Amino acid sequence: MFIEVNNIKLYYEKVGSGYPLILLHGNGESHDIFDITVNILKEYFTVYTIDTRGHGNSSPVSELHYNEMAEDIYSFIHKLELDKPFLYGFSDGGIIGLLLSIKYPNLLSSLIISGVNTNPNGLQKKWLILFKIIYKFKKTKEYKLMLEEPNITIDMLRKITVPTYITVGSKDVIRENHTNLIHNNIPNSQLKIFNNEDHGSYIINSDKIAKYLLEILIMKHQKK
Repeated sequence: MFIEVNNIKLYYEKVGSGYPLILLHGNGESHDIFDITVNILKEYFTVYTIDTRGHGNSSPVSELHYNEMAEDIYSFIHKLELDKPFLYGFSDGGIIGLLLSIKYPNLLSSLIISGVNTNPNGLQKKWLILFKIIYKFKKTKEYKLMLEEPNITIDMLRKITVPTYITVGSKDVIRENHTNLIHNNIPNSQLKIFNNEDHGSYIINSDKIAKYLLEILIMKHQKK
C-alpha cells in the first residue's frame, strides 16, 4: 500500500491485529528484512512495515536526511490515526525513532532501537574509514547520509521520556562506549547486548529480534 506524506509516497505493508507496532529498516534496505519477524509478531500486533523515503518501493529522492525521514513517519502515524504505537527501528530506523521521541515526546508508547549511533563518530573507526573510501568512489546518497548525519546531542537524548529499549550486537559496527553513552543519557532506558552477533545478524532474516520484542512488549501491551 502507499500513503502520501510530505509530497512523497511511502510504501508500507500492514498485517495482523492488535496494538499497532511499526518496524523501520536500516540504510539501503527495505521492509522485507523483517519478513521472518512479521510472521511471528502478526499474531500479537497490527504490524506496519515501511519503506523509508528513497528506499524500496517508496518515492526516490535526490538526498537523504534523517530529520525528513522522521517527519515522514510522524505524518504516517497521524494520517493513519495510530494511537501511541510501539516503534522498532534498526540502524537508520532507530535513529529515526530517536528523533521522533525527541521532537514528539507523546507520539509513541515505547521505542526499541538496535545498532544506533547519534553521530558518525559512533561508528567503529575501521568501518568509518571503509565507508569514506566507498563514498569516494560511489558517491551515493546512502553513504553520504552515514558520513554526515545524524547530529544528536546528549542534551537531546536527555529529553526522551518514552520507555526506550536499546540493543546492540557484541560484534556491532557501533562502538561499545558510544552505545553506553546513548543508554546512560536516555532516562530509564534498558540495554541488551546480543552476544556473538554483528550489526544485523540477529535482525535481518532472523527470529531473534522478534522474540526479544515479544518479551518486552507483550507485558506492556497486556497492561494497557
